[in-house]
Amino acid sequence: MSETTIYGYRRPDGRIGVRNHVVILPVDDLSNAAAEHVAALIPGTLALPHPYGRLQYGEDLELHFRTLIGTGCNPNVAAVVVICIEPKWAQRVVDGIAPTGKPVWGISIEGRGDLKVIEQAARKAAEFMQYASELRREPAPLTALTISMKCGESDTTTGLASNPAIGEVCDRLTAAGNVVYFGETSEVTGAEDLVAARCATPAVRQQFLETHRRYVAAIESRGVSLLGSQPTEGNIAGGLTTIEEKALGNVQKIGRRSLVVGVLGPAEAPPTDGDAPRGLYFMDTSSAAAECVTLMAAAGAQIHLFTTGQGNIIGHPIEPVIKISANPKTVASMREHIDVDVSGILDGSLTLEQAGDLIMDMIVRTANGRLTAAEVLGHREFVLTKLYPSA
Repeated sequence: MSETTIYGYRRPDGRIGVRNHVVILPVDDLSNAAAEHVAALIPGTLALPHPYGRLQYGEDLELHFRTLIGTGCNPNVAAVVVICIEPKWAQRVVDGIAPTGKPVWGISIEGRGDLKVIEQAARKAAEFMQYASELRREPAPLTALTISMKCGESDTTTGLASNPAIGEVCDRLTAAGNVVYFGETSEVTGAEDLVAARCATPAVRQQFLETHRRYVAAIESRGVSLLGSQPTEGNIAGGLTTIEEKALGNVQKIGRRSLVVGVLGPAEAPPTDGDAPRGLYFMDTSSAAAECVTLMAAAGAQIHLFTTGQGNIIGHPIEPVIKISANPKTVASMREHIDVDVSGILDGSLTLEQAGDLIMDMIVRTANGRLTAAEVLGHREFVLTKLYPSA
């Protein structure tokens, strides 16, 4: 595996992108309209509208900036145009992306108005599109990829087959030296001891358990129950009647041999110094599909593996989402959404190792340019995580 070659876009900082997007990035909700108009004027650019960015504060504001800056820094992005109502926040995002060496430019709406901003931003976006159009794919090792993982609309087939299948892939990737993310803090509840036992050091184990305890304490402090949210109605219909059952299936994604080498905050990338270990990282994320994928993409993941039983249709604008299912009913009824069918595990026609081969093949094909089902169908769910109400 360490000798497997992919073909991607080498960025100025040396990282490899599997896509070549020019992003029009609004910093706040007031800038969405201008960003979308720019994207409409310059075909091929990608606007990322969202509902937040005004009167946030504290860690919530820091997470907002970390997610936007991380999205612009993702290797799948070639260049970024930043639009904000205020100049200082636009500059903060530009300055956060600039160390990657990729083209980035920002503008504020105050004192200009939408029409002038749209004109100037469209001219810069056109320039960036021409820059991106001349970039060419070049060979790189598969280990250049950071892979993220999640499950959604899970059922019994997820825990029995599709999650163990990407667990097989996780073991292969971590053994080869890839960085792999998993998360969904609420959905390890009941199996947190199993994850803790797989932590590489006592310090990592303590950090993971403290992360999970903070989550539980936050829920309990509000005097509410997760019943109806965890498990979801779709999970229950699929045979997962408790969060513990769901969690035991969820943790199958981390394989049989991979060790958790670090714990990350939401949208936080591992340290870039040479001493930072490569391997499996737990990220403290929501279990909501679009939020989780957005946070992991902001931490630099280039490809996402997403297992589904009942049929989740999630995609993402920056990080291609490979959809994997072991439910033969879902594979038949929602075929246009499924990239890898591993339902043969359940009838004995496919071994776990063979299923891993199919997923690995799809990772390489996706890295080399194959569009995922979600990309073809236009699923670009970009959802920011908000920690608490704005001021």
